[in-house]
Amino acid sequence: MSIRKLFNTLAKKASTAAGSPWVFAGALGIVIVWGISGPIFGFNDTWQLVINTGTTIITFLMVFLIQHTQNSDTAALHLKLDELIRATHAADNLLLNMEELDEKQLERIRQRYEALATKARDRNSRGRGIASPCRDDELETDDAPRQPD
Repeated sequence: MSIRKLFNTLAKKASTAAGSPWVFAGALGIVIVWGISGPIFGFNDTWQLVINTGTTIITFLMVFLIQHTQNSDTAALHLKLDELIRATHAADNLLLNMEELDEKQLERIRQRYEALATKARDRNSRGRGIASPCRDDELETDDAPRQPD
């Protein structure tokens, strides 16, 4: 098994486990035991250092595991959305791989879709199809999304 595959498996299992009620209960139990043991150890610096060091190490490692899992989930979600856009005849292929556009390009596209939404609300408020949504092909004039510059 390659290191990448091993890390991927470990990250997914750790991320799933970290979100479980049992792990939360275990962590809460550790904090309670630590708090109760304070008077026994006289609330000294070593007693405080134990919880500080433990939580710092766990937090440091979990950041990387959760980020890896989040990156993987986000990539899979983007691929699924890209496939739906590609397979839907009426969808705008401009939306494929949009996550690669810069903020300025994304803002221009968002404004165009906002204009379509405004037209749909206006049309709906005039009594045309109150129960059903307006289709963008009924609304498009020159406001259709275009390829960014």
